[in-house]
Formats: sequence, structure tokens, C-alpha cells
Amino acid sequence: MQVTSAAIGITTPADPVLLSGADPWLPAALLPVWELFAAYPVLRALGIVLASILTAWLVRAVVGRSLRRLARHSATLVDDILVETLLAPVFTTLLVLGLVLAAQSLSLSESTRALVVRGLLTVLTLRLTASAFRVGHVALAALGRAGRSRLVEPRTVPVLELGWKIAAIGIGSWALLILWGVDPTAWLASAGIVGIAVGFAAKDTLANLFSGLFIVADAPYKIGDYVVLDSGERGMVTRVGLRSTRLLTRDDVEVTVPNAVMGNVKIVNESGGPYEKTRIRIQIGVAYGSDVDQVCEILENTALSHPAVSGEPAPRVRMRAFGGSSLDFELLCWIERPEHRGQLTHDLLMAVYKAFLAAGIEIPYSKHDIYVKELPASGPRAGPATEA
Repeated sequence: MQVTSAAIGITTPADPVLLSGADPWLPAALLPVWELFAAYPVLRALGIVLASILTAWLVRAVVGRSLRRLARHSATLVDDILVETLLAPVFTTLLVLGLVLAAQSLSLSESTRALVVRGLLTVLTLRLTASAFRVGHVALAALGRAGRSRLVEPRTVPVLELGWKIAAIGIGSWALLILWGVDPTAWLASAGIVGIAVGFAAKDTLANLFSGLFIVADAPYKIGDYVVLDSGERGMVTRVGLRSTRLLTRDDVEVTVPNAVMGNVKIVNESGGPYEKTRIRIQIGVAYGSDVDQVCEILENTALSHPAVSGEPAPRVRMRAFGGSSLDFELLCWIERPEHRGQLTHDLLMAVYKAFLAAGIEIPYSKHDIYVKELPASGPRAGPATEA
């Protein structure tokens, strides 16, 4: 009997020892199945595919069950997500390898076989690249929330994730070029020349891009913060992109500022600090001779009676100077949100004025007294000239 090897395309004599069952690794009951697969390459390929699917399913079930059991002992759901994310590429890898073996066992020409194998490995490479995206996103998000690593902080997660994706795309592209027999060296040289040309042509865009990356990593402000720029713009940050930052002013006007500008100017973040509260200062002058203790008490009570003024830290009053015509005081109090500064300043000034009027405390204003030391002497009035 002759056995045909479809993989190499030649015919060899059948091994009588193998087919007689003398070899202990193959039971005699399986000899007819072996002979059938040897005679029909399509059945052999189908058997390899079914075996690979069964193997992939068993490995995924056994390994997945063990990993899930270990993941249940943790307090977070991150490891559970990682387990489910990693099991999918394992199944895909075993299945694609089985399909590659099946394609090798068919009676195909060398060019067709190479094309099929490269296509299957391309699908596997793309699947592994997509899985790398997912694994990097989950892992970096978990490290950013945990706060256990000084290297990964919440504000650096987007930059690290972008770098991870670029690295995964680069490795995947390199593997695809090698898989299809393309020399990556020439492509890298061409990409370097094109990159230099693009860099000169789009230097402003690249400057905004890199500034956006540094802003995201350094996080001088975040969405929802109230910032003031050197040029005088003040508003709430509504969007931090890779090219520009958008501010919404109190007039409901959106201002778009390039990140290259934001990275080179002084920015006052009114929402920064240990908490979002902002302190406002109300400067008030009273006439000399006023009861300063009463002035301090009225100012503190006025601030405490306003519902928008924060009780912690408590409002305080400070006497700042002996002015030219007044005793200068300053009321300092905290508000919850920076955008309430204008309205609250108005309310406090109105309340302080009414309280001073009720208490008889004078608020001095600029006035000038003119004293005439001496009037000019009045001489005889000159009459009309007379003719001689």
C-alpha cells in the first residue's frame, strides 16, 4: 500500500511496522482512521482544524477557570477584566496555529500555501495588537486609580496609554512587514525623510501637539478649573485636547488657545490647591474715630450670615493700614466655586453698607475743604476816560 504525503507532494512506501500496529504509540483500533486521513488530505485538514478548536477550548476553559479562581481573591475587578482580556488571544492563537497546520497538510502549491499561511498569521498579528491595546488600557487605568506607583499617576495615564499604543502599532507593523517579506530598513529610511519634511512643514502643529502632551502629563489645570491667563482671559476649562485648550468665559464665549501658547504663559489656576474653595478679599474703609472692634464684629457677622460663604475656613477681618482719610480693613472669606466671586462680592458690599448705616459707622469718601486766607484788596474803580 502507498501513502501520499500532500505536504511535500511525493509518494513513499507505507511503513509496514507503523500500519501493523507494532508501534505502541498508535493503537490498532485507530489504524483505519489513520489510513483514511492519509488517503484524503481534506479530511486530514478538517481533523486538524477540529482538534485545534477542541484544544483551544480546553486550554481556555482549564486555564481560565484557574485564573478566575485566583482573581476572585482580590478586592478589585481589574484582574478579572485582565483575565477575560488575555483568554481571547490565547484561544485565537491556538486556533490560527491549527489552521496553519491544516493549510500545510493540504495539496496546495507553494505560492498558494504561503499566501494562506501569511494571511492567517496577519489575522493573528492584528488580533494580538488589538488585545495589547485593551491590556494596556486596563492595566494603566488600574495603576492610575490604585496610586501605588509613583511612576503611574492619574494625569500621566493618557500619555502612557498613547505611548503604549504607538509601541504596539510599531511592533505589529514591523512583524507584518517581515511576515510579507518586506525589508523594514528601506521603509524606515523613507519614513525618516518624510518625517523631516513634515516636521518643517507643520512645525506649529507639532509644537501644539507636544505642548498638549506635556500639559496632559504635567496637569497644570484640568477640565472644570477656572484659570486666568497673562493676557487677561479668565474662564472655565471645558476641553484639553492635543492641539488646543478651550475656555468658557463668564460671558458664555468660548476661547480656543493653542497649547503652545498655554505651555509658555503664566497660568493662575483659581481652582487649584488642596481644595476647590477660593478666598475673596473685600476692602473697606471707615472714618477715623470709629469703634474698630464693632467694625470687625459687623464684618464677620455679615460674612457668616451669607449662605454662599464657607464656614470652614471661617471668615476673618484684618486691619491693614491707617489710610489718608480712613481706617483700612479687609474682609477675607472663602467661597465654594470661583465663578461665584462676582455675585458674592456684590452681595457682601451691599450687606456691609446697610450694616454700617444701621450702626452709624461712617464710610469716608473723598472730599476737599477750601480755606481762603485773604481776599484781594479792593481799590478805586477806574472810570471812563475823559477828553481834555
